[in-house]
Amino acid sequence: MSLFFSIAPIVLLIWMMTKRQGVPSYLALPLTAAVVYVVQLLWFDSAPLLLHANIISALVAVFTPITIIAGAILLNKLMQISGAENVVRNWLENISPNPVAQLMIIGWAFAFMIEGASGFGTPAAIAAPILVGLGFNPLRVALLTLVMNSVPVSFGAVGTPTWFGFANLGLSDGDLLDIGRLSALIHFVAGFIIPILALRFIVSWQQIRHNLVFILLSIVSCTVPYLLLAQVNYEFPALLGGAIGLTLSVLLARSRIGLTNDPAKTPGTAIAFGLVLKAMTPTLLLIAILIVTRVHQLGLKALLNSTAPLWQGSLGWLGELSLSKALIINLQQVLGTSVSASYKTLYVPALIPFLLVVLISIPLFRLSGSQVRNMFSDTAARISKPFIALLGALIMVNMMMQGGDHAPVIIIGQALADATGTGWLLFSAFLGALGSFFSGSNTVSNLTFGGIQHSIAVSSGLNLNLTLALQSVGGAMGNMVCINNIIAVCSILGISNAEGKIIRKTVLPMLAYGVIAAAVGWVLAS
Repeated sequence: MSLFFSIAPIVLLIWMMTKRQGVPSYLALPLTAAVVYVVQLLWFDSAPLLLHANIISALVAVFTPITIIAGAILLNKLMQISGAENVVRNWLENISPNPVAQLMIIGWAFAFMIEGASGFGTPAAIAAPILVGLGFNPLRVALLTLVMNSVPVSFGAVGTPTWFGFANLGLSDGDLLDIGRLSALIHFVAGFIIPILALRFIVSWQQIRHNLVFILLSIVSCTVPYLLLAQVNYEFPALLGGAIGLTLSVLLARSRIGLTNDPAKTPGTAIAFGLVLKAMTPTLLLIAILIVTRVHQLGLKALLNSTAPLWQGSLGWLGELSLSKALIINLQQVLGTSVSASYKTLYVPALIPFLLVVLISIPLFRLSGSQVRNMFSDTAARISKPFIALLGALIMVNMMMQGGDHAPVIIIGQALADATGTGWLLFSAFLGALGSFFSGSNTVSNLTFGGIQHSIAVSSGLNLNLTLALQSVGGAMGNMVCINNIIAVCSILGISNAEGKIIRKTVLPMLAYGVIAAAVGWVLAS
């Protein structure tokens, strides 16, 4: 019965959001969180104080995704109001009017590089508005960017899911490197299929066949350097692979290699380089700041994550509040429990780089006071419902992970392992995907389920590093159906009440990814 009560709220959530007249996420998620609260209280006999502490923790944690979304919307509004979006659109159309080329350059290679630099859902936040500006349907763009942003994720944010996600397992650096190699190989194979499935959301199979040479060249221009770099490093494969792939994809498109002429679209009037550079300045600044603040060898990453205390005090029964020199807000001992929550003010990609870039760009584009006020007020209006939805999601996740070895997520994971026995390698990636569905993060999925995967591999005599690589790949492919990511991209693109429809669409390529991962894993284990 514990398994039934663990999985029932998730089934309820999926049913509510994917039925024909789906319940909006800002209603479905808080309702599911309430159901999980009742189940934890009545069936799992959880302490009310601990549950309430987790609710307060979620109130703090929700500021990470919601400020990122707000920053992305704000930048998108600035690009629209300033006219920069039109200039970028015309420039990209001059590189190639072929829609397949535009989708691969922005939706695949550009997003690949941004994932390697930042993670946190920023690839879709930056790439999706550009594609919509090029005239593509917002809902279809949301589907494409969610599916495309899967292959690089195991090495997103300079390898965080790998080196930090498995940090609690006591693995050697050699083991982490081996896990990275195996993850990259599985992603490399999946990379030949997944981008094509993503393209199908926007273009026809006929267009894909006619432009298949360019598509494959664009894919391998990212994944070959990605795979090669993973042999020696687990931090830079996605970042450098994406940068190389973006450069090569643009050159291929300019030379019309592997592309057909699209009679429906013709190149526009040539745009002066200075005008293009000015229009691209916010995006270029964003990329530059992301890179210098994420590559720890440059030193800024450590400064922005410094936990050296600046101020601390007591909030009485609520908990202990502290502020670090890097302005990390940390609430500990919530309601007298061990629960804590924090917000990395300078490291979360909200104030830096989104707001910073917007403030720099306002005088650059000479925006008026009324334009700036409209930009901020429109952003504030668009994040109210996502805030409620994300808060519901985080409360649900926090309570699903409550209970140690008897937490609902652990019960679900262990039940999957028990049901598969020695054939676990065929299903390992799906547990990773489940973790991302719950938490919205490959890193959190690895932290949550890495220990279970480790235990199963050891007890079943399976290849440990391969099992953990499949976990990491699963956490990456789970981004396609992750509620947090779906809400974020819908909010940025102004799409309402489509979360359930998106899950119904993206679950198919996610399952395909899982089948590919299982097949490659089985071959590697043989």
